[in-house]
Amino acid sequence: MSQEPQLIATGAPSDPPSGLTYPLALRLRGSSPFQAVFGILVAFSAFALLVPLFSELVLRVAHLVRGGGDYAAYRQQAGAYELAEGPAAGHLALALLIPVSILIVRYIHGVRPRWLFSVQPGLRWRYLAIMLVVAALALNGVLWLSFLAKGAPVFHGGQDGWLTFLLVVAVTSPLQTAAEEVFFRGYLLQAIGSASGRTWVGVVGSAVLFALLHGVQNPALFAHRLAFGLIAGALVVVTGGLEAGIAAHVVNNIAAYAYAMFTTSVAELRAITALSWADAGWDILGFLTVALLAILLARRLRMAAATP
Repeated sequence: MSQEPQLIATGAPSDPPSGLTYPLALRLRGSSPFQAVFGILVAFSAFALLVPLFSELVLRVAHLVRGGGDYAAYRQQAGAYELAEGPAAGHLALALLIPVSILIVRYIHGVRPRWLFSVQPGLRWRYLAIMLVVAALALNGVLWLSFLAKGAPVFHGGQDGWLTFLLVVAVTSPLQTAAEEVFFRGYLLQAIGSASGRTWVGVVGSAVLFALLHGVQNPALFAHRLAFGLIAGALVVVTGGLEAGIAAHVVNNIAAYAYAMFTTSVAELRAITALSWADAGWDILGFLTVALLAILLARRLRMAAATP
């Protein structure tokens, strides 16, 4: 009789065999693709259930701190990002994807969670810090080149309460963006890649899911998000870890919020469901610029691209 696949790992966590690229790091000897399928189902269940529940909890607490009142109206304003509690609740809720991913890697795949961050293993803090500076210079440089080509937006003195929004975004957006990288370019990329045994399947599969889960969007905006997912996924393969993708994602999102505060508003940024092909093209050029610099830096620092 064939033995049923074991979906929950028991015993001490293990390290992957040597010579594996990042997307294949969950392929332990004796592991089953069913573990990856089960892990992905658990991951999406957490995404669909825990994230909205925690966001709602944060809003409930913030509403009480404000003194109560009509909660339905408050929730609508917060959900539209007309109040700073809106992005705070959404970002903190998405940050839960980090511990969720860690627990799945540990208890479903039986792998030490440090392999979720890089093949070194663990998060390579020096590379991350340098890449934050590189991404800030590259993305803003390409953005201002686009302003020269198509015209700059009209800047104003800042939306009402911009300082509060800026403080909230500065604290919570890095958590949200890091969590999305850990969840999509981390766990999902590794789970899909390890289950299929093919690096490219993990990269493409995680990128498609990342783009689809961003909700309503026109073709150019979908292509923009898909391109970011593919570029960030490719960076994971070439550099051996999540750091470059995290840096680019953090800088991109914080910059988007900051520019919105002084050109339109955070609420208008939140409401965007369409992008022009020209704007998408400029943003993709920025991502590609960051990717090229990230690869050059990784080679200079001799970053590992496979498990030791």
